[in-house]
Amino acid sequence: MPSWRLVSGLFIGFVGSLVAVFGIAYAMVQIPDENVAAQSQNNVYYWSNGKQMVATGTGANRQNIPIAQIPEAMQWAVISAENKSFYSDSGVDPMGIARALANMARGGQTQGGSTITQQFVKNTYLSQEQSISRKFKEMFISIKVGTKLKKPQILQGYLNTSYYGRGAYGIQAAAQTYYGKDAVKLTPSECAVLAALLKGPTYYDPAGATDLDKSATQDANTKRSKDRWSWILGEMHKDKHLTDDQYQTAIKKYPTPQGRKAIKGMTGQISYLADTAKKYVLAHSNITEAQFDKGGYQVYTTFDKDKVAALTAAVKKIQKDRLDPKKRELDKYVQFGAASVVPNDGAIVALYGGAGYENGHFTNNADTSGVPVGSTWKPFVLAAAMEYGTYKTAPTGLSPMSKYNGNDKLKVMNQDGSPVLKPDGSVFYQRNESDHAWGYITLRKAMEQSINTPFVQLGMDVGMTKVKDVARASGIQKGFADLNPSFAIGTSTPSAIRMADAYSTFAASGKHTDPYSVTQVKYNGEEQPGFSKPKSSQAMDANVANNVTDTLENVIQNGTGQNAKALGRTAAGKTGTTDSNKSAWFVGYTRQLSTSVAMFRENPKNHTLLSMNGTAGVPSIHGGDIPTSVWTEYMKVALKGKSDPGFEDAQKIGEVDDEAGAPSPTPTFTPTQPSETPTQSPSPTPSDTPTTESPSPTDTCQFGWGNCQNDGGTDAGNTDGGITESPTPTDTTGNGNGNTRGNGNGGLFAGANGG
Repeated sequence: MPSWRLVSGLFIGFVGSLVAVFGIAYAMVQIPDENVAAQSQNNVYYWSNGKQMVATGTGANRQNIPIAQIPEAMQWAVISAENKSFYSDSGVDPMGIARALANMARGGQTQGGSTITQQFVKNTYLSQEQSISRKFKEMFISIKVGTKLKKPQILQGYLNTSYYGRGAYGIQAAAQTYYGKDAVKLTPSECAVLAALLKGPTYYDPAGATDLDKSATQDANTKRSKDRWSWILGEMHKDKHLTDDQYQTAIKKYPTPQGRKAIKGMTGQISYLADTAKKYVLAHSNITEAQFDKGGYQVYTTFDKDKVAALTAAVKKIQKDRLDPKKRELDKYVQFGAASVVPNDGAIVALYGGAGYENGHFTNNADTSGVPVGSTWKPFVLAAAMEYGTYKTAPTGLSPMSKYNGNDKLKVMNQDGSPVLKPDGSVFYQRNESDHAWGYITLRKAMEQSINTPFVQLGMDVGMTKVKDVARASGIQKGFADLNPSFAIGTSTPSAIRMADAYSTFAASGKHTDPYSVTQVKYNGEEQPGFSKPKSSQAMDANVANNVTDTLENVIQNGTGQNAKALGRTAAGKTGTTDSNKSAWFVGYTRQLSTSVAMFRENPKNHTLLSMNGTAGVPSIHGGDIPTSVWTEYMKVALKGKSDPGFEDAQKIGEVDDEAGAPSPTPTFTPTQPSETPTQSPSPTPSDTPTTESPSPTDTCQFGWGNCQNDGGTDAGNTDGGITESPTPTDTTGNGNGNTRGNGNGGLFAGANGG
């Protein structure tokens, strides 16, 4: 046994060592300088050719001010909300640090500093590294700050270095950004709103931030902001920092902040390109938004300057040629979203997000969900049928030459032979856009003319879960509608980026690559991890994809997409139109490029979709009309000088299995020929001339099949940023001016028109 002298000596030596280590660490750390922390840098974005696209940052949006210019109400608001003992504590919360260390030991994330002093220290770090060594360093600095600086100095530093969202660092920048005034002029009520932002601007900015998190919609954020604003004022009153009269005045009305504003360089399509790239960076790294907005990052993107210009020019040309909002009321509020992706690669080379931040449009229409895709969804139904077969042919796939009844108002059947019932117990009947009597036609012909009834029944026979699986494997990640019969005809709301990417899977013979918008990120010249090119995977059998492509070539040659023949080269695509003409799409591709174009009208007050019946001076807008014209104009320029490699040949696939009641014989498979004459029963046989889309669509909602107007509520959606979604958006469609579009599945059977 060691003697007591030895034990005592060892103990004294150990304690002495700890004191020495503590003293050395205490002496070595430096007190943070809020002026150094306020030095901002630009983030620089580069085109795909390596040339600079834009340098944008927050340097003009941050300015330190002395404590005398910070309203007492703002000071007490953060103290009452975050650290009531600020003026009496040591500046360090030992229990909070212990929790953080324990959490890290379990492999979790560290928790933020729980005192204002610790948060001030944390704000001065450009690196947000989550490590035990950093936590100890933060503790030593906090202790030193607490002993060397007076409390007003600490509070001043905290308020000058905190991030309030929208690129605003410090209370002065926040006051200008949210209320257009200097901080010294803020009212107590406004101070409480800004103090609420310190809880997390992504979720407490009333404008919403669905580009960062789909749950951060305008409505949800406004509610969170109002709740915390009210609570903070209550705490200030309870803590005697507001008199009764001051409290009653402050709580009387919520002071709504101003809308978003464009920051330096963020104009035109540049704003949406940078937005997409930023979201990709945040989704594929440990970089936080606050870190990123401090600047110093070099972001190398996939965006092709010439293609971006061509896509913008195509939209502007068709807008000028076809729309006149000054003379036609129904031409107002029309919006476009578009994206272009390279098959077999996933690179997003171009997008069109809207009119630009400078025009108050902060929603990136290319990278949000909320706009139903209509009949552009039907290729996923056909692919699922060829991949998996129906309940009658499985595991053998179904041939696209199989016949289904294409007549209007057909009873939809479950796999057990029973009719599908509506919520009220009555039988569900599917409608087409027109009452044309098609009779039994091949699925190939049904795709050509975009007829609803065959694909709704086909989806039921295959199983909507399998349809969803195929769409997901092709690249659709979010924005899925309910799996009811109308799911087969496009009630889902994926983004334009995701639709272009999913169709690129068909172009690449079934190989899918996640869309990406960033190839490399550097911080002050040092390359950051996480930005290697996504790997490809075989999403579906190559011949399934090739047969889908062959069928969609026929849509352009003989069907609703004939306007795309003006491209003058081999192409495949599908048109899409939804109920009440609230959205119209065209998604098409060559082997080199897949591009989607969406068109819709949106109510600027409540951000629901409006009908386009009468827009452009025509009875209704269809996917084969304006969206196809935009697509064709763009693709002509984007592919100029490129070869026309065509597509891989489609081989005969699957088993021909006609729907019960179809006449025989079944025609043989012939790739990409003018469409066959459908056999009618009992109606007369129509002519071989392809039927164009009816100018007077039948609203499938007239039978009361639930809320099938495709404009309900707020969609959780997805925002991709070329990820990942980010809608869907939706939100759905972004923050900024608060666009929040629903995904249209408010009823059990949300409908979508053909075409």
